[in-house]
Amino acid sequence: MAKKIPMRQCVGCGEMKSKKDMMRVLRTEEGSVVLDMTGRKNGRGAYLCVNRECLLKARKNKGLERSFKMNIPQEIYENLEKEFEEGKHAGETE
Repeated sequence: MAKKIPMRQCVGCGEMKSKKDMMRVLRTEEGSVVLDMTGRKNGRGAYLCVNRECLLKARKNKGLERSFKMNIPQEIYENLEKEFEEGKHAGETE
């Protein structure tokens, strides 16, 4: 029997993709928003496709705000963009 692949919806483009093909954005219990590269940290997670357009779409359509039910300041988006660029280059060896 085939193993079930966990699917998640991108908060940017709205497409369903397998969890491992996406990156997880996390709201911690302290209320900060970070990129969770491991996908295992505690907190409320939202998923984005691994491309910059989806991050920009999520920013425009307030996808993360809806997922986390909170207002997200501009600097958090800027930090996510930086982390995203760094993480993308770090993850290319897989």
